[in-house]
Amino acid sequence: MEQRDFAVLVVGAGASGLGAAVRLGQAGVDDLAVLEKADSLGGTWRDNTYPGCACDVPSALYSYSFAPNPEWTRAFAGQAEIRSYLRDTASRFGITDRIHFGVEVTRAQWNALEGRWELETSRGPYTARILVAGTGPWHEPLVPDLPGLDGFPGEVFHSARWNHDHDLAGKRVAVIGTGASAVQFVPEIVPVVERLHLFQRTAQWVLPKPDHHVPGVERFLLRRFPALQRALRRVEYGAMETLGLGFRHPWLLRQVQKLGLAHLRLTVRDPLLRRKLTPDYTLGCKRLLMSNTYYRALTKSTVDVHATAVSSVSGNRVLGADGSAAEVDTIIFGTGFHILDMPVSARVFDGDGRSLDDHWKGSPQAFLGTTVAGFPNLYLLLGPSLGTGHTSAFMILEAQLRHTVAAVTRTLRSGWSSVSVRPEAQEAFNAEVQAALPGTVYQSGGCSSYYTDVNGRNSFSWPFSTARLRTQVGSFDEEDYEIHAVR
Repeated sequence: MEQRDFAVLVVGAGASGLGAAVRLGQAGVDDLAVLEKADSLGGTWRDNTYPGCACDVPSALYSYSFAPNPEWTRAFAGQAEIRSYLRDTASRFGITDRIHFGVEVTRAQWNALEGRWELETSRGPYTARILVAGTGPWHEPLVPDLPGLDGFPGEVFHSARWNHDHDLAGKRVAVIGTGASAVQFVPEIVPVVERLHLFQRTAQWVLPKPDHHVPGVERFLLRRFPALQRALRRVEYGAMETLGLGFRHPWLLRQVQKLGLAHLRLTVRDPLLRRKLTPDYTLGCKRLLMSNTYYRALTKSTVDVHATAVSSVSGNRVLGADGSAAEVDTIIFGTGFHILDMPVSARVFDGDGRSLDDHWKGSPQAFLGTTVAGFPNLYLLLGPSLGTGHTSAFMILEAQLRHTVAAVTRTLRSGWSSVSVRPEAQEAFNAEVQAALPGTVYQSGGCSSYYTDVNGRNSFSWPFSTARLRTQVGSFDEEDYEIHAVR
């Protein structure tokens, strides 16, 4: 009979969950399983298969420090290579055999009497002393509730659920949303479609992307001399950190955005189109985008840029808030994800039956983005207030994993029944974050972004240096926690 009770359960087999399983295994935690609702691993890199899907952080940084990859074929790796890297890493560290595929967690509740997490899943109950949620914020597609969309006679899909069976050749296509995904897939489909109508609620800053093919000789040298790869990672980290200074000192980013304006001016000659594509806020206020092909694609005679939000759909017509309209056969949403209203928060409950959603009331909060008061033995990966505009999610993740692994191993070896962050520690951390945010570009840049939750609070961004994140988030201090020994 399949084992259902574990010391540690990790939910999600994307980059976060796999990293947690590897690090916990290396620390000697053997009684562990990973629950994955899909039939394969990869997380967001499994789900997002749209044309042109690639990383917007340099490949050498977008990988685990404990699993360097000298085989990246591009400076900014594509989706297929990243997924292959995750698959190879899971296999290399013996994690694949620990994954229970096809197991979706529908409810997880803390049982204070038993000192265990009790999980309801699509394959029956599981229990664990410790729960690690690696479900990530780039997981559940966000599709706006547009009046009339249900009556649209053509094909509709989100970029994260790309319909590869739908042939776009000769189709009239509306793309709604101009975030990171759209910037990548729009240039890929423009040569194929008959006409593309791009509905852009807000113009985006798009910088040139320093991407290039990595020659075989360079890959050989990186493979042969690991010190070279470590040096490359340090150089790329330093470059991104230099850019990161601007997020805390917005005047610096206003200098960098001159590069974005020059990129736009050199690529888009039509003054009317260029005006539509020129942002009216500071670079970095929204997610930083890079592309060498996006602006060029929008200059094609088969592309119409509607600088407006979409108000509704009427039959096969997409109606803009400015009164414009487009008759189309296909609608593709590039509208992002449920970042701050992650589905997992409605499925995880404290000992009194109150969910994370009930506690947060629309504004996610955690101590160091990792632990939540009232939820013992629970660790959130890539949680609230840890997002940065410039660096790799892997760097944030690994800081959290140092914290989590230290807490988990001490819990198991010391015979603690529960570890729960002190409410005052959580409140002090979040107060410090909120006090620092107004000075950053996230708050002062003059835009609205997915960093802001339904209550108007920035629950996403880290306002300090990355070095501080690595040190502060990476440290587990028992003084911050209420610890209960086994009775």
